[in-house]
Amino acid sequence: MADLPVRCGRMNAMQTNRPDARSRIAVVTGAGSGIGRAVAVELLGAGWSLALAGRRTEPLEETAALVPGGTALAVRADVSRPEDVAALFDAVRDRFGRLDLLFNNAGTFGPGGVPVEELSYDAWRHVVDTNLNGAFLCAQAAYRQMKEQDPRGGRIINNGSISAHTPRPHSVAYTATKHALTGLTKSLSLDGRRYGIAVGQIDIGNAATDMTARMQTGALQANGETAPEPVMDVTDVARTVRHMAELPLEANVQFATVLATAMPYIGRG
Repeated sequence: MADLPVRCGRMNAMQTNRPDARSRIAVVTGAGSGIGRAVAVELLGAGWSLALAGRRTEPLEETAALVPGGTALAVRADVSRPEDVAALFDAVRDRFGRLDLLFNNAGTFGPGGVPVEELSYDAWRHVVDTNLNGAFLCAQAAYRQMKEQDPRGGRIINNGSISAHTPRPHSVAYTATKHALTGLTKSLSLDGRRYGIAVGQIDIGNAATDMTARMQTGALQANGETAPEPVMDVTDVARTVRHMAELPLEANVQFATVLATAMPYIGRG
């Protein structure tokens, strides 16, 4: 069974012996499903100790259980809430004593198929709060801990998207936040140099998850037609994140694009 003290808010995590100093510690947000779950499983299988963050405890427990014997701390947290993010990183510090990696993955597409003129402000704000503000809050908390810990430094990998480069129809909120995330990545990378904090971004296209299930049956294209799109195995994404994560801090993958080979991206539209 995975080691799972599970609580929300600022409740202290159950104390156990801290892992050996050589162990690597990571936070994965949005770890209850999709890409976050795949990356968590890949890292747990490679011997990392993980804090799994998400809005619901049960999916986090299910993620941890996929790697029997793995060391995982499940923390219910809404990344758009500063108090939840503070509690998450407090729990990581209390349990593990340091942080080597943040995979900043939590995100939402928002209401699908809604033209910009019909998108409500509340829907816009929800996407911005989750995708951009949540990524900033988690990166800021990780940055503070990595800067002060001994030995100093660590790595942050932001989950961008193909939409950080090229939009889909009716995706104004998602696309705007993913473009903004690229700026966040660049700024964090620059500011982190002097502290040994490496920051990169992975832009993912059509990994097979629940979020992309509709792609295989039909997705709206730029010319107004609906057409099925190919997908790739999400474990290929997870292996790429692990490669980025396990580089020495003297090396960094600044940006990586991983996509289904035949998806409509190069020449989209």
